[in-house]
Amino acid sequence: MTQVLSTTPGLYPLPDWAKDELANLKGRQKGGLVSGDESAEIGDAYDRARTEVVDLQTDAGLDLVVEGQLRWDDMLTHPLAVADAVETKGIVRYFDNNNFYRDPVVTGDLSATGDVATDLEATVELTDESLNAVLPGPYTLSQLATDEHYGDEAAFLSALAEFLASEAEQFPEVETLFLLEPSLLESPPGDGADERASEAIDTVAQATEADVVAHTYWESHGGDGGIDEKVYAHLMDADVDAVGFDFVANHEDNAYVLSEYGAKDDIALGIVDGQNTLVEEGEEIAERVEWTLDNAHGVDFETAYATINTPTFYLPSGRFEEKLAALGAVERTEVKA
Repeated sequence: MTQVLSTTPGLYPLPDWAKDELANLKGRQKGGLVSGDESAEIGDAYDRARTEVVDLQTDAGLDLVVEGQLRWDDMLTHPLAVADAVETKGIVRYFDNNNFYRDPVVTGDLSATGDVATDLEATVELTDESLNAVLPGPYTLSQLATDEHYGDEAAFLSALAEFLASEAEQFPEVETLFLLEPSLLESPPGDGADERASEAIDTVAQATEADVVAHTYWESHGGDGGIDEKVYAHLMDADVDAVGFDFVANHEDNAYVLSEYGAKDDIALGIVDGQNTLVEEGEEIAERVEWTLDNAHGVDFETAYATINTPTFYLPSGRFEEKLAALGAVERTEVKA
């Protein structure tokens, strides 16, 4: 019987009060960006916001709590943007949507900052629940950042993997680590690069004792709408415990990939829509879990992480809270698969 655990890929929207308070405080900083050395006032505001989102997850009944990544100025590049050997430059469109981020330009040897670990340490003090840590995946980070130091794509990807592994080594005890890898679908690696992408994920996974989920999401722009089959085959070689799928954007093709090529012992099911304000009912979410497990023919999972398909920064805070509550209700709803 598959154990269903509820969690999220993080990157939460700031509470409304925090947006206003931080806009005033950060407006006096150059560019208003988080640099890792914020003032005590800014740190206090983020601490209170973190407490609020941790309490929301606990009240919702989620099995694995995330820190929320409220300090991240953009969707994925924050751990790199606060590193010493990185300059944040021009504004870049984030994939094919209306969100943007500052281009992190790597100008020297990368070394871990412990910034994410510090936020996780603060979260440990707020909850007795198990923690789910979140990092960008190395391949996606290599696609979003600019290299002015390492010289070629393979060396840059390897350096980013070692950088993320060093960050993960500083984490407090966490139950799981979600590596967010939307670029595996949005700009899939070609021949040779696909194997290197898997090896880079492997490097990060081996740096932690936590169960690691390589979470892919969004539909591919390559035309078939799902993860490239060769990319998936290489991903199966990585030392991760689960691969995450976006079953909101594309459930049929993902079910086909699972049935055709098999899966890890665990899986992450993106079955709540993080990009749509329509709030799903707990029973509807449970049905999506059941459908997915029923249609992954020939595959039995030990654990299924019921989760939101994408990070949730897009959502208004009210809808975000309602979606957390609906997802948390899954564990109280019978999943028949």
